[in-house]
Amino acid sequence: MNPSSVDMLQTAATAADKMGGEDLVALDVSVPMPLADIFLVVTGRSERNVAAISDEIERELHQAGHKLLRREGKAQGRWILCDFGDLVVHVFHREEREYYGLERLWKDCPTVPFELPTRPSDASDFA
Repeated sequence: MNPSSVDMLQTAATAADKMGGEDLVALDVSVPMPLADIFLVVTGRSERNVAAISDEIERELHQAGHKLLRREGKAQGRWILCDFGDLVVHVFHREEREYYGLERLWKDCPTVPFELPTRPSDASDFA
């Protein structure tokens, strides 16, 4: 796996998290799919949230010097695929993620670790 793929993953995961993306999973698809190294799968809460997550990922990766090769599904906002070459990001609405089950389809692929920013604890946690 290309080290720049892991850097792209970290940038994309941080951007998705910033926009409220949920259940982030990164899969190493480099062996069964030589055209990409990593699939990042993200869930959004609504069509608008799916689009916002996708837009932020595109913006952050573009700022980091990575080119979007193609995008599909933006008009519907239910499943947006963003292809950056070595990294392919799938931003799903919850129902589509459950229906298509990419994690089940790629269950033999190992996950790729990434870090999400830590958030300060809510003050009510201490009450």
